[in-house]
Amino acid sequence: MAAGEYVSVSSQADTESADLTREKAELAENPRQEHAELMAIYVKRGLDETLASTVAAKLMAHDALTAHARDELGISDTLAAKPVQAALASAGTFAAGALLPLLMVLLLPASALMWGLAGSSLFFLALLGLIAARAGGAPLLVSATRVTFWGALAMGLTAGVGALFGVAA
Repeated sequence: MAAGEYVSVSSQADTESADLTREKAELAENPRQEHAELMAIYVKRGLDETLASTVAAKLMAHDALTAHARDELGISDTLAAKPVQAALASAGTFAAGALLPLLMVLLLPASALMWGLAGSSLFFLALLGLIAARAGGAPLLVSATRVTFWGALAMGLTAGVGALFGVAA
């Protein structure tokens, strides 16, 4: 999970880097056009043309690449892709999420393990979906249902592939 997250976010970081390199070249080649682009963004946000032109000029004089990265490309220090941070967060949440099903493996008798583990995992998914929704202020039932549905689908597909290749329990 963490490796996949690292690769995915690294690809995003590569795209951001390429966008910044391209923007830097555009700023060097045609600063007037870049000023007009930034100004148009500010006009769309509600500034009149005179103020938008002044704001664009001031921001470009201070740090043109940062201004264009943030307002034209949507890239900022806080929103920039951070592959290592994403990988560590993924590894931590995956490990934490595995604790409850692992506990069930230790507690359930072998005869009830398959269905007990599947059922308890879905229950824990629903519970964690409720907790996450509550923490984030999202609708509880919708969030818990979405997490549980996709978890059940993933478990079902995994079991189906196992059965297809003769490795299902």
